[in-house]
Amino acid sequence: MATNILLLEDDFSIASGLMYALEKEGYIPSHCSTIEEAVTAIREKEFQLAILDIQLPDGNGKEVGDLLMKKGVPVIFLTVVDDESEIVECLEQGAAEYITKPFRLRELLTRVKRSLRREEDNEQAIISVGDVSIDTTAGKVYVRGELVELTALEYRILLIFAMNRSTLLTREKILEKIWDSSGKFVEDNTLTVYIKRLREKLDGALVIETVRGMGYRVD
Repeated sequence: MATNILLLEDDFSIASGLMYALEKEGYIPSHCSTIEEAVTAIREKEFQLAILDIQLPDGNGKEVGDLLMKKGVPVIFLTVVDDESEIVECLEQGAAEYITKPFRLRELLTRVKRSLRREEDNEQAIISVGDVSIDTTAGKVYVRGELVELTALEYRILLIFAMNRSTLLTREKILEKIWDSSGKFVEDNTLTVYIKRLREKLDGALVIETVRGMGYRVD
C-alpha cells in the first residue's frame, strides 16, 4: 500500500530536500506551502502521515495538525519554534513527534518510520466486525462509536467470535476457550444466557447467528 505523506513547509529549499529524501524512501509526498493548500489537499487525498511547519504565511500549522489528528493521522511538527511550553502542548494534544530546526535528515526519516510503525501497531490492536470495534489494548468495546460496558466473559465471547469470523463455532469449542481464559467452569446453559446478553448489548451491530443443533457463527 502506498504511503502518502503531507509536507507543509513554506521554505522551498527545505521542502525540495525533504521531498527528494521521502521519495527515495519509497513514500509519496505532497508539498503544500500554505494552510489553504494543505486543507485542499486533505480534502482530495488520504494521508498516512504529515510533516508540518508551524509558522506559515497564512496562519498556524497547528490548525492543519488538529484537522489531521482528528482523522487519526500521525503528525510530526517540524519548526523553528523551540519553546518548551509549545512542544509540551503539541505533544499533549496528540502530535506523534516534535522536531526543531535545524534538524538531521536521517533522524527525521527515522521518526517518520517510527510514527508509521506505531500507527500500524495501533491499527492491529483494533478489531472491527460488523458495527463493533474492539480495542484489544484497552479492553474496550464500541458499538457504532459508542462505548459499551461488557463483563469479562461477554468480552471474551465477543473476542472469540471476532477472531473466528465466518467459522462455525460449536458450543463445546466456545466453552473450552472460555474455560481456558477465565480459569473457571462455565455451564452450557450459562453460555446461552451470556450470548443472549451479548446480543442485547450489541443491539444488532453484530449478528451472532445460531446454527441449530451445532453452534454459532458470525460473518
